[in-house]
Amino acid sequence: MASTATATSAPRRENLSFVASGLALIWLIAFANLLFHIYFNNRYGYFRDEFDYISCGDHLAWGYVDQPPLIPFLIHVCRAVLGDSLRSIRFIPALASSLLIVQTAVLARELGGRRFALLLSAVCAVVAPQYLSNGSLLTTNCLEPNLWMGCAYFAILAIKRAGTENGPRYWFWFGVVAGLGLQEKYTIALFGFAIVVGLLLTDQRRVFLNRWIWIGGAAAFLIFLPNLLWNIKYDWPFLQLMHNIRAAGRDVVLPLPQFFFQQILLMNPFTAPIWITGLIAFFASSRLRPYCVLGWSYLVCFTAMFILHGKNYYLAPVYPMLLAAGAVVIESAIETRKNESRINEDLINDDLINEARKIEAPETARSRRAWLKPVIVILLLANGAYLAPVVIPVFSPEKFVAYMHYLPIKLPITERGFARLTLPQYYADQFGWEEIVAETALAWNRIPVAERPDCGIFAQDYGQAGAIDFLGRKYGLPPALSGHQTWFLWGPRGYSGNCMIVLDDSRENLERLFQHVEFVGTSADNPYAWERQIDVFICKGSKVGTLTQLWPKVKRWR
Repeated sequence: MASTATATSAPRRENLSFVASGLALIWLIAFANLLFHIYFNNRYGYFRDEFDYISCGDHLAWGYVDQPPLIPFLIHVCRAVLGDSLRSIRFIPALASSLLIVQTAVLARELGGRRFALLLSAVCAVVAPQYLSNGSLLTTNCLEPNLWMGCAYFAILAIKRAGTENGPRYWFWFGVVAGLGLQEKYTIALFGFAIVVGLLLTDQRRVFLNRWIWIGGAAAFLIFLPNLLWNIKYDWPFLQLMHNIRAAGRDVVLPLPQFFFQQILLMNPFTAPIWITGLIAFFASSRLRPYCVLGWSYLVCFTAMFILHGKNYYLAPVYPMLLAAGAVVIESAIETRKNESRINEDLINDDLINEARKIEAPETARSRRAWLKPVIVILLLANGAYLAPVVIPVFSPEKFVAYMHYLPIKLPITERGFARLTLPQYYADQFGWEEIVAETALAWNRIPVAERPDCGIFAQDYGQAGAIDFLGRKYGLPPALSGHQTWFLWGPRGYSGNCMIVLDDSRENLERLFQHVEFVGTSADNPYAWERQIDVFICKGSKVGTLTQLWPKVKRWR
């Protein structure tokens, strides 16, 4: 009878209803998360990088200097459907953040988790500061975890069903998602490489004898091919950009302990025991050991990111699978099954839960441990609410500055130039743009109407240029020129260079280039902005030939 019950228990769990399996609650949590982001996503202003994606979306191509084409394409479509409001621009990240909650729970289910494992993993995805941040701003980070975990999902299915006829075919879908990921952000190539290393280091290496993993690799390559050809055509702009950033020493390089500690901060310190347990479980649990390729993939990604001096958040997309695995183990530890004299082999077989093996009355122990479930969830949610203002504009800027004094830690800084800011960079870069564009409009209104068709507006970086492109329309401003990032590839656009409005430069430098330089003014100060008090000049009479001749010298990829 015991063997019969065991044999039928697994299928019964597979056939649980949508509500009984816990997925209905997960979707409800995801929907609440979506509403949360939609409500708060218009509290400040447009983010610097959002201007970049919007302008790139107005120039659809198979690649851009600082990114692949997927996000600009999606924002192009989103704007056509929803408009240009902040909530519209940020609908994609809000939706992606909410879907990641469901994905994390589904990973837990595929790893053998039941209702509490699904709930726990979903709550961990909700309270992780990095995922909250991803849902509040349009960046290439917003879809990255979804695509990485899409690959992890198909890897789990391929391993889980390796003995079936259709099991190996999941590697094809792994390749399709990886190809899409390469069109969103190149870092997914590291995750793909890490999965390959993990396969080679485990018994799963036999999968390389199956044609489907090679077909999946071919699919990834074909999907990525248009962007690859674009990079070849323009002499690898992204690699040039990365080289220049490294040479300039822009990014903060962290020692190993600090790099690891910031991983804990980004994922919420209260989730650290869960994802660390999940990592160990991939190697130590008989139940999860078949998926240890995922454990190896994390170790490979962590090592590579540290050695290559990647920013602290570059590793964030990998954690949902560790959270899912950890939730499965914790659920099993709490829910000791009836009629078992010890913890079964679903749990980690080492000292992590050694004391649990001493239980003599499992059913009584289970009832005693039941209180842990709500306590764990409540603690996670409470801590998540406490940390949410760090990455979600819940407070006004003034109140946020006061709130920072109550934090037990200093917020991490990823670039050296951010150290002097009043607000964290991701907040500071949502202020000051209206002031810059308004000052530029004053200069534009001084240009005689007859001269305006040949008067370009030159900005120093993509933030200024994108703000003029997007916010300047209400002032009647033309699209900006710049040598920064992809604006350089868009060229001088037919302007002669004899009349230019130039932002953020010095009179001394401009007088070497133009016969007449007029200082218009400085943009109104915004104490919360990174770019503030920007000088604006009107320049006429080029001394260095046409703008086309000058253009190669304005290139600024860094």
